[in-house]
Amino acid sequence: MNRTEIDGRSVNTLWASVLVVTLWRCGVRQAVVSPGSRSTPLTLALARHPGIEAIAVLDERSAAFFALGLARRSFAPVVLVCTSGTAGANYFPAVIEAQESGVPLIILTADRPPEMRACASGQTIDQQKLFGANVNFHHELAVPEASLAMLAYLRQTLAHACQSARQPQFGPVHLNVPFRDPLAPMLDEAVAPVASAIGEEFFTHLAPAQLVDLVPVKIWPRGASPRGVIVAGPASPENVTYYVTNVSVLARALGWPILADGISPLRHDAAKDALVITAYDAILRNPAIANELRPQQVLCLGDWPTSKVLRAWIASSGAEIVQVSQRSDNRDALHGRTRHLCAPVEALVTPKRKARATGYAAVWRKAEQAARAALTSVPRLRGGIFEGDVVSTLADVLPKKTTVFVASSMPVRDVEYFWPATMKGHRFYFNRGANGIDGTLSTALGVAHGGVPTVLLTGDLAFLHDSNGLLLSAKLRGALTVVLINNQGGGIFEHLPVAGIGSAFEEFFATPQEVDFAKLCAAHGVEHRLIRSLAELKRAVGAAPRQGVRVLEVRTDRKRDAAMRKRLFAAAAEATK
Repeated sequence: MNRTEIDGRSVNTLWASVLVVTLWRCGVRQAVVSPGSRSTPLTLALARHPGIEAIAVLDERSAAFFALGLARRSFAPVVLVCTSGTAGANYFPAVIEAQESGVPLIILTADRPPEMRACASGQTIDQQKLFGANVNFHHELAVPEASLAMLAYLRQTLAHACQSARQPQFGPVHLNVPFRDPLAPMLDEAVAPVASAIGEEFFTHLAPAQLVDLVPVKIWPRGASPRGVIVAGPASPENVTYYVTNVSVLARALGWPILADGISPLRHDAAKDALVITAYDAILRNPAIANELRPQQVLCLGDWPTSKVLRAWIASSGAEIVQVSQRSDNRDALHGRTRHLCAPVEALVTPKRKARATGYAAVWRKAEQAARAALTSVPRLRGGIFEGDVVSTLADVLPKKTTVFVASSMPVRDVEYFWPATMKGHRFYFNRGANGIDGTLSTALGVAHGGVPTVLLTGDLAFLHDSNGLLLSAKLRGALTVVLINNQGGGIFEHLPVAGIGSAFEEFFATPQEVDFAKLCAAHGVEHRLIRSLAELKRAVGAAPRQGVRVLEVRTDRKRDAAMRKRLFAAAAEATK
């Protein structure tokens, strides 16, 4: 061990350096730090450790979502550090998303010592269990002491926190970290003997948490029905190739079609001989074909897809359901005849005998071809770019293996509706744990940081909700192209019954905005370009930069596009007859 990793100048520097070395030994390689006084010992320890990339981010809410993006892509725990007071409360939306979608974060909220609480001391709130039940583990560390016994307690508590961020399932952990003054490094000669006693043997037993392989599991103990479907929900597995290959082999063996969500890797890289259905939302809007395709068994991989039409069809089918997820909590919002298998998809046992081709799969294949043809061939309404065509253009033009981050609300639904099955291996990321628009830009920046050139597909409100993320553009080590669909409001509400309530709809639901995005980007030194045609969009996204952030703004008409979607769904449903 490099002796400079242990800082013995004071009690606080010793405590913080042991904490940071422990984090590094347990697999932490990145930390996102927001400025503040009470967190000084932690900040300095992270900044001086050679094996940890410490990134300063002003806005704590943006910082938390940026860390979420880093952890999503790396599958390794990322540390968040902030000062005391309301700073940590700004982490809450990202913490909820991390818990709901299973992302490992280690949150360190600096705090005043106990004697300075509940007495109107400045920048002090009750930080105990600040995030409630939305973390895998919470603990308040002891006030720093220069003793080997207390440093051993610190080491083991941090090791346990790192393990808890990955087991029994990925998620955030919270450590409240009190410090007494002085916070800045002040030489204390009494600390040196303790610091010198900490050598390599103090940390040798530490290592990143190992995930335990689960034993193979048989899906249908009583045999599989020929009338079955695999429903592939949103997923971003660590090994995409392994995931896609296993599911494709399983689908062929069962003889079942794969109904693949737009943000499932099976939509973008399934085996050629697997039957992947992408237009299920449109197909199932036809009552006759929906009844003809009623399944007897459903295998759900992960969470249910975005489509309400699909979920309602499954719920009304009465089918026997097996839901496979590595999470141990209840993931079945349909409350059906569901058996939950807590296992990785790769653990599923493929039947030894390959199923014979059935008329059921043939009906699905025919309906898919008819619906997909209708979605692409129906003439578009005049007056500009249709939002669904932005999605299909990206699918067509983006190079193989491109990373794509999709915002919630209308963009993720348009991906489900209009992104066809491809073999391009596009890698999708998303915040679909809580399904909110919080932190969209910051999370996408985190995914792009240190990775391949990334595309963010977002609406105007999601972008504006996290516009402070633009402050991160100078920190980005990589490239992010933002395809910004500006329909001046919340387009998704145009598809809901509330759209017919009258004058209150625009102000309180659509929430129209007239932001000049070119000026907003210029204020942050970010490139902006207004896209006036699909041909221009093709040229722009086909020439992605290798570094920096750029915004491609596509202006659309949300009311016209809502009408166009309804027209397309009706045509596709009619085509399946």
